[in-house]
Amino acid sequence: MPALLGTGRTALEVCRAAELEDDALGLLGDGEQPQAFVDALIASGNQVAAVRFLAYALDRRPAVWWAWVCARRAHGETPTPAIQASLDATKTWIADPSDANRRTAMTRAEAAEFGTPAGCAGLAAFFCGDSLAPPGVEPVPPGEFMAAQAIAGCIILAAVIDPPEQAPERYEEYLRQGFEVAEKTALWTPPPPRPGGRGR
Repeated sequence: MPALLGTGRTALEVCRAAELEDDALGLLGDGEQPQAFVDALIASGNQVAAVRFLAYALDRRPAVWWAWVCARRAHGETPTPAIQASLDATKTWIADPSDANRRTAMTRAEAAEFGTPAGCAGLAAFFCGDSLAPPGVEPVPPGEFMAAQAIAGCIILAAVIDPPEQAPERYEEYLRQGFEVAEKTALWTPPPPRPGGRGR
Protein backbone atom coordinates (compact mmCIF):
# COMPACT_ATOMS: atom_id res chain seq x y z
CA MET A 1 0.00 0.00 0.00
CA PRO A 2 1.37 3.47 -0.82
CA ALA A 3 1.93 5.63 2.26
CA LEU A 4 -0.86 8.09 3.03
CA LEU A 5 0.05 11.65 3.93
CA GLY A 6 -1.53 13.88 6.55
CA THR A 7 -4.23 14.85 4.08
CA GLY A 8 -5.10 11.22 3.34
CA ARG A 9 -3.59 11.44 -0.16
CA THR A 10 -0.76 9.41 -1.59
CA ALA A 11 2.47 11.06 -2.66
CA LEU A 12 1.45 10.67 -6.30
CA GLU A 13 -1.90 12.36 -5.66
CA VAL A 14 -0.11 15.23 -3.93
CA CYS A 15 2.27 15.58 -6.88
CA ARG A 16 -0.64 15.83 -9.28
CA ALA A 17 -2.45 18.37 -7.10
CA ALA A 18 0.72 20.47 -6.85
CA GLU A 19 1.19 20.18 -10.63
CA LEU A 20 4.83 19.19 -10.31
CA GLU A 21 6.82 19.06 -13.53
CA ASP A 22 7.78 15.79 -15.22
CA ASP A 23 11.39 16.02 -14.04
CA ALA A 24 10.16 16.07 -10.43
CA LEU A 25 7.64 13.28 -11.00
CA GLY A 26 10.43 11.16 -12.47
CA LEU A 27 12.02 11.02 -9.03
CA LEU A 28 8.95 9.57 -7.36
CA GLY A 29 9.50 5.95 -8.24
CA ASP A 30 7.08 3.10 -7.71
CA GLY A 31 7.08 3.01 -3.92
CA GLU A 32 5.54 6.46 -3.43
CA GLN A 33 7.51 7.00 -0.22
CA PRO A 34 7.14 10.72 0.50
CA GLN A 35 10.21 11.16 2.70
CA ALA A 36 12.52 9.60 0.12
CA PHE A 37 10.82 11.62 -2.63
CA VAL A 38 11.40 14.97 -0.90
CA ASP A 39 15.00 13.96 -0.18
CA ALA A 40 15.45 13.16 -3.87
CA LEU A 41 13.97 16.52 -4.90
CA ILE A 42 16.36 18.36 -2.60
CA ALA A 43 19.35 16.31 -3.75
CA SER A 44 18.49 17.14 -7.37
CA GLY A 45 18.45 20.85 -6.56
CA ASN A 46 14.69 21.20 -7.04
CA GLN A 47 13.91 22.98 -3.79
CA VAL A 48 10.86 24.71 -5.28
CA ALA A 49 9.22 21.37 -6.04
CA ALA A 50 10.08 20.14 -2.54
CA VAL A 51 8.39 23.21 -1.03
CA ARG A 52 5.32 22.76 -3.20
CA PHE A 53 5.06 19.07 -2.32
CA LEU A 54 5.19 19.75 1.42
CA ALA A 55 2.74 22.65 1.14
CA TYR A 56 0.19 20.37 -0.53
CA ALA A 57 0.94 17.31 1.63
CA LEU A 58 0.52 18.92 5.04
CA ASP A 59 -2.81 19.57 6.67
CA ARG A 60 -3.71 23.20 6.16
CA ARG A 61 -3.38 24.64 9.66
CA PRO A 62 0.11 23.20 10.34
CA ALA A 63 1.11 24.29 6.83
CA VAL A 64 -0.02 27.87 7.54
CA TRP A 65 2.07 27.76 10.70
CA TRP A 66 5.06 26.67 8.59
CA ALA A 67 4.43 29.55 6.18
CA TRP A 68 4.12 32.01 9.07
CA VAL A 69 7.44 30.92 10.59
CA CYS A 70 9.17 31.37 7.22
CA ALA A 71 7.52 34.76 6.64
CA ARG A 72 8.48 35.99 10.08
CA ARG A 73 12.12 35.03 9.53
CA ALA A 74 12.17 36.52 6.04
CA HIS A 75 10.88 39.91 7.19
CA GLY A 76 13.56 40.23 9.86
CA GLU A 77 13.57 41.89 13.25
CA THR A 78 12.08 45.24 12.19
CA PRO A 79 9.21 44.67 9.73
CA THR A 80 7.01 47.56 8.67
CA PRO A 81 3.86 48.14 10.76
CA ALA A 82 1.67 46.62 8.02
CA ILE A 83 3.85 43.50 7.79
CA GLN A 84 3.93 43.13 11.58
CA ALA A 85 0.15 43.51 11.80
CA SER A 86 -0.29 40.81 9.16
CA LEU A 87 2.09 38.44 10.94
CA ASP A 88 0.32 39.07 14.25
CA ALA A 89 -3.13 38.44 12.77
CA THR A 90 -2.03 35.20 11.12
CA LYS A 91 -0.43 34.03 14.36
CA THR A 92 -3.71 34.75 16.17
CA TRP A 93 -5.62 32.63 13.63
CA ILE A 94 -3.14 29.76 14.00
CA ALA A 95 -3.70 29.78 17.77
CA ASP A 96 -7.48 30.24 17.45
CA PRO A 97 -8.80 29.44 13.94
CA SER A 98 -12.13 31.20 14.36
CA ASP A 99 -13.89 32.79 11.40
CA ALA A 100 -13.43 36.25 12.87
CA ASN A 101 -9.68 35.72 13.22
CA ARG A 102 -9.53 34.29 9.70
CA ARG A 103 -11.16 37.39 8.24
CA THR A 104 -8.92 39.69 10.26
CA ALA A 105 -5.90 37.81 8.90
CA MET A 106 -7.21 38.48 5.39
CA THR A 107 -7.70 42.21 6.04
CA ARG A 108 -4.20 42.56 7.49
CA ALA A 109 -2.71 40.49 4.66
CA GLU A 110 -4.31 42.74 2.08
CA ALA A 111 -2.78 45.79 3.78
CA ALA A 112 0.62 44.08 3.81
CA GLU A 113 0.12 43.16 0.12
CA PHE A 114 -0.11 39.65 -1.22
CA GLY A 115 3.27 39.96 -2.93
CA THR A 116 4.97 39.71 0.47
CA PRO A 117 5.56 36.55 2.51
CA ALA A 118 3.45 37.96 5.36
CA GLY A 119 0.60 38.76 2.99
CA CYS A 120 0.70 35.28 1.46
CA ALA A 121 0.64 33.64 4.90
CA GLY A 122 -2.43 35.65 5.90
CA LEU A 123 -4.11 34.86 2.60
CA ALA A 124 -3.45 31.15 3.18
CA ALA A 125 -5.16 31.40 6.56
CA PHE A 126 -8.20 33.00 4.91
CA PHE A 127 -8.39 30.20 2.35
CA CYS A 128 -8.66 27.66 5.19
CA GLY A 129 -12.22 28.71 5.97
CA ASP A 130 -15.60 27.64 4.65
CA SER A 131 -16.38 30.68 2.52
CA LEU A 132 -14.67 33.47 0.60
CA ALA A 133 -17.83 35.58 0.70
CA PRO A 134 -18.56 38.24 3.35
CA PRO A 135 -20.46 37.10 6.44
CA GLY A 136 -24.20 36.79 6.10
CA VAL A 137 -24.32 36.06 2.36
CA GLU A 138 -24.40 32.86 0.34
CA PRO A 139 -21.17 30.92 1.06
CA VAL A 140 -18.53 30.69 -1.66
CA PRO A 141 -16.25 27.78 -0.74
CA PRO A 142 -12.55 28.23 -1.53
CA GLY A 143 -10.94 25.91 -4.05
CA GLU A 144 -9.51 22.73 -2.59
CA PHE A 145 -5.88 23.77 -3.08
CA MET A 146 -6.06 27.56 -2.74
CA ALA A 147 -4.49 27.49 0.73
CA ALA A 148 -1.70 25.19 -0.42
CA GLN A 149 -0.96 27.51 -3.35
CA ALA A 150 -0.67 30.50 -1.03
CA ILE A 151 1.50 28.56 1.43
CA ALA A 152 3.91 27.48 -1.29
CA GLY A 153 3.99 31.03 -2.64
CA CYS A 154 4.75 32.40 0.82
CA ILE A 155 7.70 30.10 1.38
CA ILE A 156 9.15 30.61 -2.10
CA LEU A 157 8.86 34.41 -1.68
CA ALA A 158 10.47 34.14 1.75
CA ALA A 159 13.39 32.23 0.25
CA VAL A 160 14.13 34.66 -2.59
CA ILE A 161 13.54 37.93 -0.72
CA ASP A 162 16.51 40.31 -0.62
CA PRO A 163 19.32 39.45 -0.70
CA PRO A 164 18.46 36.82 -3.35
CA GLU A 165 21.91 35.25 -3.25
CA GLN A 166 20.97 33.76 0.12
CA ALA A 167 18.06 31.82 -1.41
CA PRO A 168 19.81 28.40 -1.32
CA GLU A 169 20.48 28.73 2.42
CA ARG A 170 16.96 29.95 3.05
CA TYR A 171 15.42 27.05 1.13
CA GLU A 172 17.51 24.66 3.22
CA GLU A 173 16.36 26.31 6.44
CA TYR A 174 12.70 26.48 5.44
CA LEU A 175 12.58 22.91 4.19
CA ARG A 176 14.15 21.76 7.45
CA GLN A 177 11.37 23.58 9.24
CA GLY A 178 8.84 21.89 6.96
CA PHE A 179 10.27 18.49 7.85
CA GLU A 180 9.83 19.29 11.54
CA VAL A 181 6.18 20.15 10.93
CA ALA A 182 5.77 16.93 8.95
CA GLU A 183 7.25 14.84 11.74
CA LYS A 184 5.15 16.51 14.43
CA THR A 185 1.97 15.86 12.44
CA ALA A 186 2.94 12.26 11.57
CA LEU A 187 2.94 13.13 7.88
CA TRP A 188 5.00 10.13 6.86
CA THR A 189 2.95 7.55 8.79
CA PRO A 190 -0.27 6.10 7.37
CA PRO A 191 -3.17 7.00 9.69
CA PRO A 192 -4.95 4.10 11.42
CA PRO A 193 -7.90 2.80 9.41
CA ARG A 194 -11.35 3.71 10.54
CA PRO A 195 -13.85 0.92 11.03
CA GLY A 196 -15.21 0.14 7.61
CA GLY A 197 -13.05 2.78 5.93
CA ARG A 198 -9.57 3.44 4.52
CA GLY A 199 -8.48 6.03 7.09
CA ARG A 200 -8.62 9.79 7.02
